[in-house]
Amino acid sequence: MSNDSEAEETEPEAEDAADEEPESGFQSGDVVKLAYTARTVDEGQLVDTTDEEVAADEGIDTDQQDWGPRTIVLGEGHIFPDVEEDIYGKEVGDEGTVTVSAEDAFGEYDEEQVRTVTKDKIDEDDRYPGAQVQIDGEQGRLETIIGGRARVDFNHPLAGEAVEYEYEVVAEVTDREEKAQGILSLMLDVELDVWFEQETVEEEQLVESDEDEESEASDDAEASEPEYETVEVEKDTLYIEATPQLTMNQQWMMGKQQIAQQLTQLLGVDRIIVQEEIGGGGMGMPGMMGGGMGGLEEQLEDADVDAEEIAEELENAGE
Repeated sequence: MSNDSEAEETEPEAEDAADEEPESGFQSGDVVKLAYTARTVDEGQLVDTTDEEVAADEGIDTDQQDWGPRTIVLGEGHIFPDVEEDIYGKEVGDEGTVTVSAEDAFGEYDEEQVRTVTKDKIDEDDRYPGAQVQIDGEQGRLETIIGGRARVDFNHPLAGEAVEYEYEVVAEVTDREEKAQGILSLMLDVELDVWFEQETVEEEQLVESDEDEESEASDDAEASEPEYETVEVEKDTLYIEATPQLTMNQQWMMGKQQIAQQLTQLLGVDRIIVQEEIGGGGMGMPGMMGGGMGGLEEQLEDADVDAEEIAEELENAGE
């Protein structure tokens, strides 16, 4: 009896242990380099590719961008979810072909998204059939224009099209700098120099009171001001070189804080500093992201510049 009972109790435990064993192959959060080509199922229209020869055969100007496998983070929505699910459990060198339904690709075609608008909302240079137009914040394609009215299709150009996605997992990215460069390239379509540093910095931290002191303070009519102390802490820092390509990048200008937050989470860093070289003399003027903005006084101190000396020289020059 006792042996049977022990066996009955042991079996579920063994099953639970088996369920907890990690699965092999790629999982959410892994960073991989992916080569792929995606085409519409019905007509074979090219949707996207990393292959320069395929792009050239389709008449695409291949000089306008860099080609080759792209770095993606699994689980972050960088590719179609159906393709992502197919990659899970795969290994480097594995290939796959996935058909993504129209609904899961660019959406089903919606007749209600074809609307009539006044032609005054369309720039004169874009008043012709087939023109891509922007109206009230929506992107659409001009179908017809008659008199003072225009018919505009606001569906995605590939709405209603299923997509066949062929891919190969070329490599797994484990180097942190390569990860950072790949993710930035994916987000901004620019190649940037990045590096990591472990740094000791000073921070102001709230001094925690003892329980007895907190109890006494709660009885007072007015609570005392919180106390802070300066402590030294280690910071894992990602540095990004602020090239003209970065500072003038539209995605960066519109969403640098969001991009920095994503990088902080994906790379597990404490802060991000975008560093600009001024005058070619090697003096970096950093602007921190994710950890607050560095003050001018701190920047001058880091660059070994005496602010008081500069102020005195300027004053003497004025005399």
